[in-house]
Amino acid sequence: MKKIFYKILVITSLIVASCSDNDTNIVIENPPVNEGTEITEFSFLKSNNPSLLFDINLTIDGNVITGSVSYEVNIKDLIATFEHDGLEVIVGNSKQISGTTHNDFSKKTIYSVRTSDQREEDYEVAVSYFTGLPIFYINTNGVPIDSKDEYREGYASIFGGLNFDNLQNKEMKIRGRGNSTWGHPKKPYQLKFKTQTKVLGIPKDRKWIFLAEHSDKTLLRNKIAFEMGYLSNLDWTPKSEYAEVFLNNEYNGTYNISQKVEESNQRVVLGDNGYLLEIDQLHRLDSDDVYFYTNEFLICIKEPEVAENSSEFDYINNLIINFEANLFSSQFANPTTGYASFIDVDSFVDWYLINEITKNVDARWYSSIFLNVIPGEKIKMGPLWDFDLAFGNVDYADSQYWDGFWIKQNPWYGRLFEDPVFVEKVKERFSYFRDNQNFILDKIDFYANYLNLAQEENDIKWDIIGNYAWPNPVVYDTYEEEVAHLKNWYVQRMDWLANAFNNL
Repeated sequence: MKKIFYKILVITSLIVASCSDNDTNIVIENPPVNEGTEITEFSFLKSNNPSLLFDINLTIDGNVITGSVSYEVNIKDLIATFEHDGLEVIVGNSKQISGTTHNDFSKKTIYSVRTSDQREEDYEVAVSYFTGLPIFYINTNGVPIDSKDEYREGYASIFGGLNFDNLQNKEMKIRGRGNSTWGHPKKPYQLKFKTQTKVLGIPKDRKWIFLAEHSDKTLLRNKIAFEMGYLSNLDWTPKSEYAEVFLNNEYNGTYNISQKVEESNQRVVLGDNGYLLEIDQLHRLDSDDVYFYTNEFLICIKEPEVAENSSEFDYINNLIINFEANLFSSQFANPTTGYASFIDVDSFVDWYLINEITKNVDARWYSSIFLNVIPGEKIKMGPLWDFDLAFGNVDYADSQYWDGFWIKQNPWYGRLFEDPVFVEKVKERFSYFRDNQNFILDKIDFYANYLNLAQEENDIKWDIIGNYAWPNPVVYDTYEEEVAHLKNWYVQRMDWLANAFNNL
């Protein structure tokens, strides 16, 4: 046995020596490293993040990593745990150590996987905070906002989340607003900044409206009507964005933060001497409002501030009264001297169609019927406003139902429909809105999905889903059913109007 072992050892030595003699340049290389640029797992572990109640595993879809954290989590200081097959992971200029490195995830964060041969792949990490909506914090030092007349002073801040800029401690004052809506548990508000301020990507101004949408369980009706306005020929339609609102550190629900209908270079542009008017009711006016009557309506002069019997008051009073007199004259349809010489017909048509499609209960004759005019120009209808009781969301009027005309019964519009030329304009323009029907349905789906988590938190706060809130005509047990009802009502309404206009 020892002889066999000795022979093997000798033979091996000879082979090695032979190789050394014949090829002194052979180098035995290390096996290649198999590096990639893929992140395969990404999570926030409770063991590394004291503000977490449980581990959160994020979803990786291509180069986008998404997840959400609750309101209690400190999203500005989280430690991610991840796995990758590269050499290193970088955020900005900082090397990332899984389970160790802290980052601020309040905005989208780019994780870059690098290899030793200079390859690199970027991953966008988008973490939704709370419901995913921006958060509006209002601090009045504990003073309740319980008046529509008296402002409460304080500060406002915005956590913009993934899609909007933050705002820090801006001086403001806030009061209640609305008429029937002020009677709901969830109150609407008007906020006024001390200086012009940009809010949620919307051009800067001082006054902002917080639409509570308490009666509208979908939270969508105003938003969808505004979408129709963006499709229209109207000069301006309010921009709005959803946000979660906290009053004095207490969650108060999901609000639709909107531009106010008022004169502004970014809102209703009236030049130096224009007028913003509203058809309204006497009991709804403030004590200092200035108004006048036509044969059909009370018209409030919203802007500018004018004194009764002043030249400015007399101008607008006479203009509207003369228009109405012409409209009801025997020569009203004359293309040169009739109503068309007073009004911007296209704006009257589009305003009518949006309010008729939505069957907006108040827009027939009651309130929130806005007009605007610049001296020397024609009277225009608009802007749009107040649609929370539209799309059939009312139990005290026939506007509940998807069939039947509604706005056409307005005295001015009833007369306009006696002119075949106006009727043809309406029919032609309705075809445009009919062609965009699927666009509106897609918008409903988009915003309903966008509000998926928000509507849940709003309902936890206010307990409205499955319960009657004035003036709901129907009550469903789920948010999804409320949205489906809205969509079905809208489709049936469009079908009915298509047939009705065709028969005019």
